[in-house]
Amino acid sequence: MEHAYAPYSRFRVGAALLASNGMVVEGCNVENASYPAGSCAERVAVGAAVARGLREFEAIVIATEADVPTPPCGICRQVLFEFAPALHVMSVTRGGAEARWEISELLPHAFTTTSLKRP
Repeated sequence: MEHAYAPYSRFRVGAALLASNGMVVEGCNVENASYPAGSCAERVAVGAAVARGLREFEAIVIATEADVPTPPCGICRQVLFEFAPALHVMSVTRGGAEARWEISELLPHAFTTTSLKRP
């Protein structure tokens, strides 16, 4: 979260993704003046992990300065589910509040590879 680049929203987010091999890969949000070009912390962490050859994940912790723990946005939920349909998600705030979910709880009807199959 400390390294986030969030000059527009001022909503800094950090993410720590736990791979199945025990490695932890971090990410932070990176905004852009062309708003859709920005990246969320969760997707930055997934991209960094994939670049290291990691494809299986156990958990992710999201850290924000919000008063209430925030779950991943919709796009991040989809990306996380793609790699880890049984992912444990935890969100924490600087003030010490925390919340926990399963990714399947946050995205109950995910679009998956089976959605692409044609009769």
